[in-house]
Amino acid sequence: MLNALQVFTTVSVGLMVGVELSVAVVINRILDALPEDSGQLGRAHGGRMLGAAMPVWYVASLVLVAAWAVAGWHDQGTGLVVTAAGLLIVSVIMSVLLLVPINNRGKTWTPENRPADWKEQMKRWDRYHYVRVAVIVGAFTLLVVALV
Repeated sequence: MLNALQVFTTVSVGLMVGVELSVAVVINRILDALPEDSGQLGRAHGGRMLGAAMPVWYVASLVLVAAWAVAGWHDQGTGLVVTAAGLLIVSVIMSVLLLVPINNRGKTWTPENRPADWKEQMKRWDRYHYVRVAVIVGAFTLLVVALV
């Protein structure tokens, strides 16, 4: 049972990392290269879609990692799992304090109502997101090492 939890948790966190990494290095670059207002509209739509899904995924991943740590408390590698949980907590805190406020504003913007500094706000979101991606890549890496 523990092995199934470990594999499911690792896959779940890995998929989350993949989604967030693709947003950072692919999707946002594509959107930023679109003409006129298309990029801003795409970011607003992505903010609504992923803004609804990702909080659940982050919390579920954290719960799975915590369950793994508890279930395998006396196993080798538990320290790595606990550290991964700590990194996921950092990513959730970063999200709530830094990224979500910008996303909540950005997902309501249209070409008619967006603020003059909307591009700067999106660049700030991108910078925070790069750091968050690095944090969750670290968590994922620790889980993989603990698994093997």
